[in-house]
Amino acid sequence: MKRQIAAGEFKATCLALLDDVQRARHEIVITKRGKPVARLVPVEASVPDIFGRMKGSIDILGDIISPIDEVWDAER
Repeated sequence: MKRQIAAGEFKATCLALLDDVQRARHEIVITKRGKPVARLVPVEASVPDIFGRMKGSIDILGDIISPIDEVWDAER
């Protein structure tokens, strides 16, 4: 749903309009002397980055850097 509102009315009811756009997820076009000058649109939820999503969720116990005493044989 797209709605138009005059700049003067927007100025008087700005905070209520922000709440309305967030709640109803619709766009408001702000006009000045009958001509569109701006759009008030809801912010899209950002998708979290897949890389690093699990950072800090595990604990490493022991030494994972030094070599193993046993020799690993891939043919077994």
